[in-house]
Order: sequence, then C-alpha cells, then structure tokens
Amino acid sequence: MRAGCRCKFCLQKNMVFIRLIRQEQMITEKSYQIEENIFKRSAVCFEKLKKYGFKKQNDAYVFETQFMDGDFAARVVIGENGKVSGCVYDAAAQDEYYPLRVESMNVGFAGQVRAAYEDILRNIRDNCCTCKTFAGAQANRLTAWVARKYGDLPQFPWDKYPQHGVFKNPDNGKWYALIMTIDRSRIQKGASGEVEVMNLKISSDKIPQLVAQDGFYPAYHMNKQNWLTVVLDDTVADASIEMLLEESHAYSLGGGKKTFVRNVWILPANPKFFDIIGAFEKHKEINWKQSGNIKVGDVAYMYVGAPYSAVMYKCEVMQTDIPYAYKDNHLTIKKLLKIRRLKKYGRDFLPFATLKEFGINAVRGPRGLPEKLVEFIEKNSH
Repeated sequence: MRAGCRCKFCLQKNMVFIRLIRQEQMITEKSYQIEENIFKRSAVCFEKLKKYGFKKQNDAYVFETQFMDGDFAARVVIGENGKVSGCVYDAAAQDEYYPLRVESMNVGFAGQVRAAYEDILRNIRDNCCTCKTFAGAQANRLTAWVARKYGDLPQFPWDKYPQHGVFKNPDNGKWYALIMTIDRSRIQKGASGEVEVMNLKISSDKIPQLVAQDGFYPAYHMNKQNWLTVVLDDTVADASIEMLLEESHAYSLGGGKKTFVRNVWILPANPKFFDIIGAFEKHKEINWKQSGNIKVGDVAYMYVGAPYSAVMYKCEVMQTDIPYAYKDNHLTIKKLLKIRRLKKYGRDFLPFATLKEFGINAVRGPRGLPEKLVEFIEKNSH
C-alpha cells in the first residue's frame, strides 16, 4: 500500500488497517476529545447557527462540509444543550475516519486531517459562540457573583495553564480564590476525568469538618492547613461556596479574618452620573441599580464618590427585581432596587480614610461591611 494512494485496492486495505486501530489501539489509548477541547470555554449563540449554515434536525443543529480537496467530509452536531459533537468521514470509502481520535496519531496524514477538522471547528466557534470565562456553569456563576460583590475579575497569569484563574484583592494583590481545571485523580483516588475546582482560604479549624462532606477536599497544590478545594460540579450549592468566598476574601484584607455582617452592604454612588444628593432631597425613596445578592430588608450604606468620597446615607431595601432596561458607554442596568433613606450623614462622619482603617480599600460594587465597622457606625451615629 503506497502512502497517500487513493486507488480502490489501497482504500480497502486502509480501511482494514483503520478497523484494527479501532479495535486494538483506541481501546488502550485515551480518545482525543477534539470538540470538547475547542469549545471548552465557549457558549453557543443559537441564533447565529442558521446564518452560518447549520440546519435544524429534530432536537439538534447539523452542519456538513467537505475538506481536504473533497477527500473528507465533516458533520458537526450541536444539541439544544449546547454540546458539540462531530464525525469525519472518508468520502470515497463512506466510513468514519477513526485515526482522527487516536491521541498518538497526531503526525503524518492523520495529523493533517485532524488539523483541517480543527480549523473547521474553530471557525464555527469564532462565528457562532461567545467566550465563557470558565468551562463549567457553576464556575461562571460564581465568577459573576464575585464580580457583583467585589468588582474583581479573574486573572490568568500562566501561559502553560490558561484555564487557571486567580482572584486577587486589587489593593494588595493577595489571592482569595483560584479556579483550576484538573483531573479528578488529583484529589480523589480511583476517579478520573477533568473537573473544575476552586481553592479557598478558610479558618483551619473548619477544614476537617468541611472535607468530611461531599465536594470538599484537602487543598490541591496549596497549603492544606489554611486552604481547601471544592469541586465546581454543583455537588456543593452556590450559596455555600459564596459564604466561603466571603471568608476567604476577608483574609485578603489583611490583619487576619474579619467577620462580615449579613444583609448589610455598602453601595457606590458616582455623582458624575447621578445626583443622589439631589434625589434624596426631593424623595425619601429612590430606585437604584440592583446587583449582588441584596434582598428586601437589607441595609445599604451609600458611598458617594468624589468630590465627597464618604458614606452619606443609611438606607433600607424596600423592593427588588424591578424590571428596567438601560445601557450606555458607562452603565448597563437590567433590574432596580427601591431604597428608603433612613439617615443622612455629614461628609466628615465616614470618609474614605476611615473606611480604609476598617479594611475597605475600594468601593467598586456592592460589598459586605466588617462587623467592627458596623459597630463603629452604630456607636457614633445619632
């Protein structure tokens, strides 16, 4: 059989060879998950599929094309859940080209076919998908929660591990969370398969109790005395991880652990974009942008930015989830809160310099208040 020959005799012998590979080599080797790797951090925009050339068939969208001068055909299927699968067929033999997925066959002719197929998938991804910060749904939900609460986005500092994202306190660079994609065998004996995990810094006396529960493990690749690992596959509820994130973030403020008061928030108000002082002079209740996990009955201290740079109002949240649609170059609003003014403070009562003394070095979004700061406000306000 001559390399690259396309005659009928060689094609038949080639298919026998391919089937032997399928029966022997692929059983012993890890299958190369091409589609999963390329679409790992992508979300399908279904409205773009038809324009690209996909056709709806039952509960899926199907795209077919030929490549390598018509010698091969690709069939890409996207389910309604966004999962991408595909097959490559030898056009002459009308049989699936199995070497495509043998991990060791990444060179020679099989490597060329794989590279061409990967180009097809990347083109679909680039034209029909949006980028996700992380691969899994829970990792992305928690990332959005951190952004709402602290205004922080993950950083990806390692070229070798582009899927590893670090959350840092921007004031001092201290880590408070790390999301990684690892093989389950790293944390669980006998397990396998990739999983996203989050490392968090937690009080050392809590760690033994937590690792005894499903979804928690001694910290992978970090100090097990002060850190632990939680799997992000919905084994542990978002709310439970959010509470641990608050504790881990508190360590990043410096000076040891700080206890935060539940349902008490500080919210930023930029007078360049909205005259909150004038609004509260006219009305006792006003609508405000909703973000974070703020609930009816929560207390919101309003921090008014420069030139005031101070907490100037104590408010109560009266209503949440008020529908609203607004977007400009500076702001996007989808929901509103209704807040009622309870107290007004002078700009010298709680200036930014005082907030820094209690570990608040920035007010970029809704964030909890340390217990000691709440005590200070209650003690000194009249």
